[in-house]
Amino acid sequence: MTLAQPEALTFECETGNYHTFCPISCVAWLYQKIEDSFFLVIGTKTCGYFLQNAMGVMIFAEPRYAMAELEEGDISAQLNDYEELKRLCVQIKRDRNPSVIVWIGTCTTEIIKMDLEGLAPKLESEIGIPIVVARANGLDYAFTQGEDTVLAAMATRCPDKAPVIEAEKNERNAISKLLNFGKKKEEVADEESEYVDHPPLVLFGSLPDPVVTQLTLELKKQGIKVSGWLPAKRFTELPVLEEGYYVAGVNPFLSRTATTLMRRRKCKLIGAPFPIGPDGTRAWIEKICSVFGITPKGLEEREAQIWESLEDYIKLIRGKSVFFMGDNLLEVSLARFLVRCGMTVPEIGIPYMDKRYQDAELKLLEKTCKEMGVPLPRIVEKPDNYNQVQRIYDLKPDLVITGMAHANPLEARGINTKWSVEFTFAQIHGFTNARDILELVTRPLRRNNSLKDLGWDKLVKEEAKI
Repeated sequence: MTLAQPEALTFECETGNYHTFCPISCVAWLYQKIEDSFFLVIGTKTCGYFLQNAMGVMIFAEPRYAMAELEEGDISAQLNDYEELKRLCVQIKRDRNPSVIVWIGTCTTEIIKMDLEGLAPKLESEIGIPIVVARANGLDYAFTQGEDTVLAAMATRCPDKAPVIEAEKNERNAISKLLNFGKKKEEVADEESEYVDHPPLVLFGSLPDPVVTQLTLELKKQGIKVSGWLPAKRFTELPVLEEGYYVAGVNPFLSRTATTLMRRRKCKLIGAPFPIGPDGTRAWIEKICSVFGITPKGLEEREAQIWESLEDYIKLIRGKSVFFMGDNLLEVSLARFLVRCGMTVPEIGIPYMDKRYQDAELKLLEKTCKEMGVPLPRIVEKPDNYNQVQRIYDLKPDLVITGMAHANPLEARGINTKWSVEFTFAQIHGFTNARDILELVTRPLRRNNSLKDLGWDKLVKEEAKI
């Protein structure tokens, strides 16, 4: 007797613990993205130890962040918060002279009720450097939501009018500078004429510069001009945000930023699937085109070309199953892409689900499963990891994508795993980066195939029994 498959996605909530990094880890990629910034994390020694260890595997350049460690005197309110923070910020200004200082408030600042939002404006006017307050602490569900908090805070600092300066200097948009580098004025003018007349569009989400360029060029092919990105490479080049501007996100964990842009800046959100994988990228571009009344051209051929180039990876995973334990909020997008690659997904664990912000992505997942003829996955918010491990034993998936806490214990029991954090730091957006996703997904499977060829798999199993 076979059970009937559900006609629509089902959602459950197990209210389990969140086995993810602390959101203050967002400093690792944001300080590299916003080149003229300095991040000051205000917390205890525990926060400092975490950053010291986490950053050790993430930093490839001189860091622009520091810890303001709260001592016993601070916590018992014996010291003056304002004077201590002023001393640190004056030192940062003297040594680094950044365009912006971002205060990252940790759990401790919440518990002892440090009024960072109240202190920042006064200190900002005193030292002459903008101070942005972001509560990127462990009270969030996933570590990627630290970026969400920072971008939501920065959205309120975006100018509401373009600066009135000379015509030659008016080209302040960092994206335009990047795309037009080395071109003559005549060439730039010709290319500007290719754009369709549409309302301004700002994209939000921190991506490496090459990916920013790729996505901007993909939209340019459709005649769509990107007015700016949040965040920009420099705080001084934040995009203009006026009422009625359109905005679109590139990551599923930016729901707070989306809400801020709509409510505080009166922008119009384009609810699209996220540009992860060739299918997601095509859907993302098509949705933006439809909002602006543009008929997309060449997308079907572009997507087909990418799928053809990925076949050597896809044949390794076609027909296999993947289980998501839940870590970075990228789970739904990655699952949708892997279903399109021919995999089945019995369960998607996710620390937090904003159904409104991920609505288009969820609908695309549902559509993809039906087109591929595979069962719809079970979506479990805040999964209980003990229960999940039992389900993994029962389902016996070919691959489990999980946080670092569970990877080694599962591997020791003969279950293939992949760290979900690697997808956070890899370039996975756009048409051309789909290969990087599959490189990560297939690596443990390719490794095991190599071990079998060498005959080491039997030795590993024997050692696991011991």
